[in-house]
Amino acid sequence: MSLLLLSPIVIPLTTAALGLVVRQRWVHQALMLAGAFALLGSTLLLFLRVLGEGTQAVQLGGWPAPFGITLVADLLSALMLLVTGLIGLATFIYSVQSVDSERKAHGFYPLLHALLMGVCGAFLAGDLFNLYVWFEVLLISSFVLLSLGSERPQLEGAVKYVALNLLSSLLFLAAAGLLYGMVGTLNLADLAVKLRQAPQPGLLLTVATLLLGAFGIKAAAFPLFFWLPPAYHTPHIAVSAVFAGLLTKVGVYALIRVFTLLFVQDVGFTHGVLLAMAGLTMITGVLGAASQMEFRRILAFHIISQIGYMLMGLGLFTATGLAGSVFYVVHHILVKTNLFLVAGLAARLTGTYELKALGGLYRSRPALALLFLVPAFALAGMPPLSGFFAKLVLLRAGLEQEQYLVVGTAAVVSVLTLFSMTKVWAEAFWKEPPHELPTASRSLPLGMAVPSSILALLTCMLGLFAEQGMVLSTRVAEELLSIEGYVAAVRRASP
Repeated sequence: MSLLLLSPIVIPLTTAALGLVVRQRWVHQALMLAGAFALLGSTLLLFLRVLGEGTQAVQLGGWPAPFGITLVADLLSALMLLVTGLIGLATFIYSVQSVDSERKAHGFYPLLHALLMGVCGAFLAGDLFNLYVWFEVLLISSFVLLSLGSERPQLEGAVKYVALNLLSSLLFLAAAGLLYGMVGTLNLADLAVKLRQAPQPGLLLTVATLLLGAFGIKAAAFPLFFWLPPAYHTPHIAVSAVFAGLLTKVGVYALIRVFTLLFVQDVGFTHGVLLAMAGLTMITGVLGAASQMEFRRILAFHIISQIGYMLMGLGLFTATGLAGSVFYVVHHILVKTNLFLVAGLAARLTGTYELKALGGLYRSRPALALLFLVPAFALAGMPPLSGFFAKLVLLRAGLEQEQYLVVGTAAVVSVLTLFSMTKVWAEAFWKEPPHELPTASRSLPLGMAVPSSILALLTCMLGLFAEQGMVLSTRVAEELLSIEGYVAAVRRASP
């Protein structure tokens, strides 16, 4: 079991190391793809194991908790790992024909595997210090991927990205130091037990606020999102796609983890703040998207607005609300990654991401139009696609709690999201093409279209099998609301 639990970290680490050594082009590429396939296979096996046998944990080095390094995979972690493996493989296949040889020669694939290692490590971390370490692995690899290409907008975006994330790291370290001073441990299971009897509620609230700031920056929640729009539209589209799908979700995951496991002493305040942040994140993100006329910038602002929906379920702090958040996270990872991949396909055909310079793609490329419509309608919450069911469950959870303001905000933002997607459709696909299209390749490689088609198919399946998806999400939510299973699994793993 230990090997299976370690595999989501060991596989990308080994693949990245081999990628730095093996330089022959086709061997290098084959190794990198094999690593992505292996990561997906291992995460699928781990998910099935957790689904069948419950939460799994391991203590590295033979040290018992809370002294050793704890890795834990509950149902939420295992689900997030599985989606990470899927997005990693889709991005690798897409990048084979879309990424230029110069980026590949400068370590594109090993960096992408290092990024996946950081994401998987964060999902498996069983203590706050190691969560911090995996965040730093993420930060370093994502900073280099952002800068790869060395164009001026990239460097400007990368500097803003790293500056705000360093602030996040400082807040995280300060909170971890205060927690350790209070109860003498950073192990999540140990903290979950000891913080229930914490004698200093004021100090505990301060720590919760610091972690809300640290993870709020990672998740791009209001008012800490302003690093995202300048950063996410500047790197290569394959990098933007994997960032859009996974990076902010690591922040959302961390918020869900600590505000269901650790900080539940004053739910009226902490989760009330989360609910307010959720509404403001939704509305500011979608208004930003509505004001843009560049394909990637619209999608980047929509990441922000959709983070609000994920925080809404956490702020409601009910089984239905959390189930809606979990369903929404999975749906959004698939949909947002795919929208960036489709944007890359459109740019491959026309040479631009500017909507004013695009046009006529529906008539010239109907298959591409369909690939756009599926994730766009899902993002807007159109039935019977996955976004409709995710939003429906969140609205229902909000009405049950009589949180009418955030429910109304979520409904209005859904309409505005549909407006933004309609704008992209009208400009890029429906209107007549401009007289002079920019010079660009007219070919659409199969290797770039297949990952987008698979993600679109999965989005449709998530909508068609929404009932089964919601049953799984509800089980995840019930686990999150009951800490006993998590704590018992960590204690069983101690030697």
